[in-house]
Amino acid sequence: MNAEIIQFLKELRENNNREWFQANKNCYDVLHKGFIDEVQQLINRIALFDPQVAGLEAKDCMFRIYRDLRFSPDKTPYKIHFAAYMAQGGRASERGGYYIHLKPGACMLSGGVWCPPPKLLKMLRQDIYDHIDEFVGIIENPSFKNAFPVMEGEVLKRMPAGYPADFKYGEILRHKDFSFSTIKPDEFFMTNDWMDRAVETFEQMLPFNNFLNYTVDEFLGRV
Repeated sequence: MNAEIIQFLKELRENNNREWFQANKNCYDVLHKGFIDEVQQLINRIALFDPQVAGLEAKDCMFRIYRDLRFSPDKTPYKIHFAAYMAQGGRASERGGYYIHLKPGACMLSGGVWCPPPKLLKMLRQDIYDHIDEFVGIIENPSFKNAFPVMEGEVLKRMPAGYPADFKYGEILRHKDFSFSTIKPDEFFMTNDWMDRAVETFEQMLPFNNFLNYTVDEFLGRV
């Protein structure tokens, strides 16, 4: 199924217009349904080590293929990837979760908290600062680091206000996202055991998400 998804997305990239998409809508519908089924399988298997996603519906985790053109200079109408964010609350959740992204030449598995609102970002920074040894221990753990070697996202040029400029782990606090990704070749998702390997990768994300989600739940008033 994923080989067909990647091929469809390659063709969509070359023909990103409504006429082509409508002519190939039946193919898209079949592939989209297959991807939903794969995401549901992933959710069910992730729930075995992270009960927080148990009962999550794949349809609530899926991102639309239709682009929001209102404020974009790029007027191509369709995204050229299939993606889902698996976290309690679905795709719009502020909790740390698990992300799958199929895009020709840029497939990835990812997790953590992406683009937190300012108040939550401030809380995450403070809790990381207050528990820096625990946080560093998680992201420097060899199993985690092998799966997710580098933290991604936008980084401030200067230390946020209120933190010492010479803080040993200043680069961590300068991040505006607390997320890690691992880029995978397209072929990774075409093997018979890709889901087994994806689940193994996502399991390495659990301690990181647990650390972040304690703060997120406090932000959401759940603690």
